[in-house]
Amino acid sequence: MTLIKSISGIRGTIGGLTGDNLTPLDIVKFTTAYTRLIASRNQNRQLTIVVGRDARISGEMVSNLVEGTLLACGANVINVGLCTTPGTEMAVITHKADGGIIITASHNPRQWNALKLLNASGEFLNDAEGRQVLAMAEEGSFSYPEIDHIGKVLSREEFNSTHIRQVLAMKAVDVELVRKRHFKIVVDAVNSVGGIVMPALLRELGCEVVELNCEPNGEFAHNPEPLPQNLTEISKVIVREKADLGIVVDPDVDRLAFVSEDGSMFVEEYTLVAVADYILSLKKGNTVSNLSSSRALRDVTERHAGSYSASAVGEVNVVAKMKETGAVIGGEGNGGVIYPELHYGRDALVGSALFLTFLAKKGMTMTQLRATYPSYYASKNKIQLTPEINVDKVLSTIRERYKNEQVNDIDGVKIDFPENWVHLRKSNTEPIIRVYTEAKSMEEADALAQRFISEVKEICNIR
Repeated sequence: MTLIKSISGIRGTIGGLTGDNLTPLDIVKFTTAYTRLIASRNQNRQLTIVVGRDARISGEMVSNLVEGTLLACGANVINVGLCTTPGTEMAVITHKADGGIIITASHNPRQWNALKLLNASGEFLNDAEGRQVLAMAEEGSFSYPEIDHIGKVLSREEFNSTHIRQVLAMKAVDVELVRKRHFKIVVDAVNSVGGIVMPALLRELGCEVVELNCEPNGEFAHNPEPLPQNLTEISKVIVREKADLGIVVDPDVDRLAFVSEDGSMFVEEYTLVAVADYILSLKKGNTVSNLSSSRALRDVTERHAGSYSASAVGEVNVVAKMKETGAVIGGEGNGGVIYPELHYGRDALVGSALFLTFLAKKGMTMTQLRATYPSYYASKNKIQLTPEINVDKVLSTIRERYKNEQVNDIDGVKIDFPENWVHLRKSNTEPIIRVYTEAKSMEEADALAQRFISEVKEICNIR
């Protein structure tokens, strides 16, 4: 069982010992610390906090604890119930709330849950704010307001339909054009909140929807991370149903993967690439993704005469770099599309509506569209180390060895070679180094990964 405390929130497994798992006492402690931080930024006036959750089995229990703690801290609550991560972010913006707590462990298995913490802009807390929450939570004693100053539940409301309307109202979404195409789409929502939202969005766009794992009961039908090895069922259904494409989301609907009409993976990395291609065809501008994302986004951006920038891994880092560079589109290679015209958050509803508009305008099949992009292949590996190994020193040694190459060290060490790249990052929670590579063939990507794995083991004297 595990409890992971990070700047973006707290996540862990349900049950077990306090401090080692996500127990009721831990939920209360971190919710209190978060509320204290938000209050300190608002002259300690009465706050309004939005609470939303995905369909995990533990979600209602955790939500009740979070809501009760917020009230005890003197904050008012708008509870949007079963709601996506981007929907909860939009609820904070729409209601002009002071912050929000999303109860979801994203793509983690069913025994996990988490508190994701938002600011008044509906964005994740930055590094400094996250560290303050962690520090406050460890102080150990809290003072709560007396009876006349506890908070109230201002509303319990469904927000998903509002979020759908906001997405469909975006200028870049051509609702009528998509309706004319009458796409037949298979949706796999892994039995979470996406099973409510995605079919509703697609039917508003005139699509025929085949629902797969769309009952929001929290019993994930397969590993909830939308990776090819977990998507064999939808591939078969697409072919059987003669569908135009498949759409897959993770439990909190911020990641988006497409499957082509022949059952092949469009590849999660290319979700952002295709959406960026569309947005850049409408307006010139810059793009951002994190260091571990595909080079294909850079290629497409330069094709449109734009400038590409890379950020450290993590949504908050991507958003910061997008604001710094004035990017018109950005995101992460895990299928996370961030389109600032609506909000600065990964949003599978936004990504789907923009992609379908693009596909309708192109008049292509999925496989035809995929063939218009450069083909890169990624290999993702990790090296298990012993706790006494100084990971920072290992990465520093690698950086020095390759100082004559194009090196980026804002998040681990990324080395861009002319035909491929490697990115080495340490884990914040365990003694491992992640080794991601990308090349023009899977064999080349695997070979590059093994080369650097061997180098790291040699540095660490690991046999």
